[in-house]
Amino acid sequence: MSTPAPVLRPATPDDLPAVAEIYAHYVAHTVATFDEQPPALDAWRIRLADAGERGLPFLVAETVAETAGEIAGEIAGYAYAGPWRPKPAYRHTVEDSVYLAPGRTGNGLGGLLLAALITGATEAGARQMVAVIADGGGRTSVGLHRRLGFAEVGRLVGVGHKHGRWVDTLLMQRPLAVDRAATG
Repeated sequence: MSTPAPVLRPATPDDLPAVAEIYAHYVAHTVATFDEQPPALDAWRIRLADAGERGLPFLVAETVAETAGEIAGEIAGYAYAGPWRPKPAYRHTVEDSVYLAPGRTGNGLGGLLLAALITGATEAGARQMVAVIADGGGRTSVGLHRRLGFAEVGRLVGVGHKHGRWVDTLLMQRPLAVDRAATG
């Protein structure tokens, strides 16, 4: 029996507990994020609303399974684009975030989410996408971004301290659209 393909769709408020749970795993067990405490559910609601107000994508990957005649979905990952920096001159540049549920990595789901995020951010008028990747020794996120057209543009050395060690961040960037400087 094969696993059905995940459905990528815009996140809803009902998805946020699962999103928060996925992220909490990375906060507690990895250096993939420099957060040391998982954000409260209200913070996720604000993040979802902010993405919506800006017209930016906030997506979930839902796997659908049938068990005992019931069809149920499970959030296997999520991705969203947010502002790169708060100053107005950066308004055409976004930062991506992609996280998969534990046990859901290595099956191409991250690539599906990031590709859809790139498309959605481009359609929203973004010109550049930036990835800030904690370099904790694994190269999975770097490889994912490289496969989808990101180039390494810088490294910040020892800027994060988590789980008793100093961690670098790798900056990667990808152009999204033709230069539209004249559009404001």
